[in-house]
Amino acid sequence: MKKIEISVLDLAPVKQYKTIHDTFNDSLDLARFAENINYKRFWLAEHHNMASIASSATSVLIGYIANGTKKIRVGSGGIMLPNHSSLVIAEQFGTLESLFPGRIDLGVGRAPGTDGLTAKALGRNPMNINQHFPQQIQELQRYFSVENAESLVRAIPGEGCDIPIYILGSSTDSAWLAAELGLPYAFAGHFAPQMMEAAFEIYHQNYQPSKEFPEPYTIACVNGIAAETDEEANKLMTTLYQAFVNLVRNDRKPYAPPVDDMDEIWNPMEKMHVQNMLKYSFVGSKETIKKEMQEFQKRFRVDELMITSHIYEHEARLKSYEIIRNAVDDLNESLC
Repeated sequence: MKKIEISVLDLAPVKQYKTIHDTFNDSLDLARFAENINYKRFWLAEHHNMASIASSATSVLIGYIANGTKKIRVGSGGIMLPNHSSLVIAEQFGTLESLFPGRIDLGVGRAPGTDGLTAKALGRNPMNINQHFPQQIQELQRYFSVENAESLVRAIPGEGCDIPIYILGSSTDSAWLAAELGLPYAFAGHFAPQMMEAAFEIYHQNYQPSKEFPEPYTIACVNGIAAETDEEANKLMTTLYQAFVNLVRNDRKPYAPPVDDMDEIWNPMEKMHVQNMLKYSFVGSKETIKKEMQEFQKRFRVDELMITSHIYEHEARLKSYEIIRNAVDDLNESLC
């Protein structure tokens, strides 16, 4: 097995009885904490029209996090590119890279990050997304290139910036594209586990080396809920269970505190559906997490795990990331 890099995916979760200002303060505090214990990167994801997620203005929030940290890489996991003009994203991330040189990542996906009505309000055209998304990635690469200085349309800032592009996916479609373009590939295993194995296999088997990335690079995003004991972690996990039950019910209210008994909240069909969506969740004590990660890595052999941890109490969330960091360090040491 290969050693694992470890990173953070933050959705800027909004919690019941808390403000969005509280949310942003917690995200910055988490980024600083993750930086201090040597997480590789801190990514934020674009979502819209969800009372539980405050990362809709993703580029703005990336700037806030990068400005409040010193060395950790900060980026998008991701920008939903069909919601935007390629030029505008090139300018925004060119600005970020110019402000924080060598620290900015641009992860892009094709999903709306929202419901159909909101996607329409964002100006998406569902008829041409699969065709336009690859074209937009190539447009970004062109805007970032030094050669684009001869073009009539230029990204200033952006031109000549060294901003790595990562392709995100929750199905096999983007695996083919990432392999064809020779770009790193991140899979959303934290909510769409069913096709992750097939997507990684497609990506590795069809990878075309590029100048920037001569070797394939895979990131698996998973849920991580750690505590001193398995029992405590399982209770903390009920906040995420409730959030996914709310998604099933199309109720996007803020995240709720943990509960003692989920069976008082979900019905058997909801329970089965939610647990299937959260299949790749590491939940438990340090030793349990380490064992689960070891089994995961034997199967998937990813380069990097990106952990998203929906825990209601902020201090418990920080502690979870610390335990997961320690579990990964122990696992990597055993692989030496």
